Amino acid sequence: MLEAGLGPVERMHVVKRGYTHNDRVVATLRDGRSVFAKRAVDAMTAGWLRREHRMYEALRDERFVPDVVAWVEDDLPILVLEDLSDAIWPPPWDRAQVEAVLSVLTDLAQCRAPDGLPRLVDGEQPDEGWHRVLAEPSEFLSLDVCAVDWLEHAGPLLCAAAAAAPLAGRALLHCDVRSDNLCFRRGAALLVDWNLASIGNPQLDVAFWLPSLAAENGPPPESVLPDCPPELAAYVSGFFACRAGQAEIPHAPLVRQVQRQQLQTALPWAARALNLPSPVPHR
Repeated sequence: MLEAGLGPVERMHVVKRGYTHNDRVVATLRDGRSVFAKRAVDAMTAGWLRREHRMYEALRDERFVPDVVAWVEDDLPILVLEDLSDAIWPPPWDRAQVEAVLSVLTDLAQCRAPDGLPRLVDGEQPDEGWHRVLAEPSEFLSLDVCAVDWLEHAGPLLCAAAAAAPLAGRALLHCDVRSDNLCFRRGAALLVDWNLASIGNPQLDVAFWLPSLAAENGPPPESVLPDCPPELAAYVSGFFACRAGQAEIPHAPLVRQVQRQQLQTALPWAARALNLPSPVPHR
């Protein structure tokens, strides 16, 4: 199917990067071009890929998205993008790269969103993460990121703060900003994997990026977003707190590992933002 849309393929190699179970390859075509192709493997990934393609089409004139080379519509569609293998993929991070991402997220928030995108306020309730942890804390406590007595004291305060998190807004959001979904070319940041794009408060894209940035030896969240509402820090930490201890996802076995890494920086950030004692693992 790839050759039908692009012409003869000289060689391909499988790309392991990414946390979903799409098929990914970099293909070198007979005409010398190199492209990245992602193929859905089931109905769920087909839906994700169609949403991602729709976002690329809507943002095709923006500087922060790669070029779409081809789209092969099928029960299991294929999205073909320009090959970004030669771009710089963090980590490590430097200050110029951090500023480049912030600049791109500012530009994105001002873009016109395609019709029909979900609104964050219509999704998971702001306090749901910490509410789920407090209702059944065993999975969270198994991660050993804090002691039981710390959770008993801080948990209700985190839950109340998260419930007041300002999610509403009219900005276009990527909603999955992490190092595996962005790269740099000539100093400018590009964003990939758009299947979670939504409408809401533009600070949320930055706030969700900060724990992974800190986990990769980047700057602490407060130095990047000093005016972040503490309630957003609580909401972000709750998102990871209620998921990181769950069973591995068979078709995406690395997701829980990434969520644990982000929790380890998101939880202390939320504690600092709310002037709570630092979470200390039980020993």
